[in-house]
Amino acid sequence: MNKKLFIVLEGIDSCGKSTQAELLKDYFINQGDRAVISPEPSNGIIGNLIRSTLKKRVFFTEDKQKFDEQMAYLFAADRHDHLYNDIDGVFQLISKGFQVIVPRYYFSSLAYNSSTTKQFNFVSKLNSNFPNPDLLIYLDIPIEISLERLQQRSIKEVYENKEKLTQVKEKYQQILGDYQDLSLIIDGTKDKQTIHQQIIDFIELKF
Repeated sequence: MNKKLFIVLEGIDSCGKSTQAELLKDYFINQGDRAVISPEPSNGIIGNLIRSTLKKRVFFTEDKQKFDEQMAYLFAADRHDHLYNDIDGVFQLISKGFQVIVPRYYFSSLAYNSSTTKQFNFVSKLNSNFPNPDLLIYLDIPIEISLERLQQRSIKEVYENKEKLTQVKEKYQQILGDYQDLSLIIDGTKDKQTIHQQIIDFIELKF
């Protein structure tokens, strides 16, 4: 494939993003391309702070709205570094000939860091200058399946509860309904190889 792609995988927790990212990376490599998975939060300094915060190893506030606002600022700062840093930024990697697969992008900030219209507009403004990916892939699963899969994790993160995930799923539906660029919505309850093949078929058709 001549075009080097910036592909984003989105969905609520445990929808299968990491699995599909690995399968997609392997597909590109088997096609003779170079490919890399570059997740958000990133592996940079701000990204590591975000990860520690989500695991409750760093504490900011008990106020949920203030917490979401602080996380939105951190994610936006991390996202700028993730896209544009000269070492392993997304566009640096693309310029070097890599297909770049990104589990979570600004869509996650819109879904997770806003619970009111005012907050949604605030997060939208923070992220308004970030470019859309070449392809957005959304893996759709029911809340119950997400919670069931999350029970198998050893560490529970701050947003991993039914109330929050229900709210997040509704936000994703709003975001996807308004999104105008290339996207693919997939039933994430299907087996991983079926999902992978749907993704490959779509990429081969569009690119």
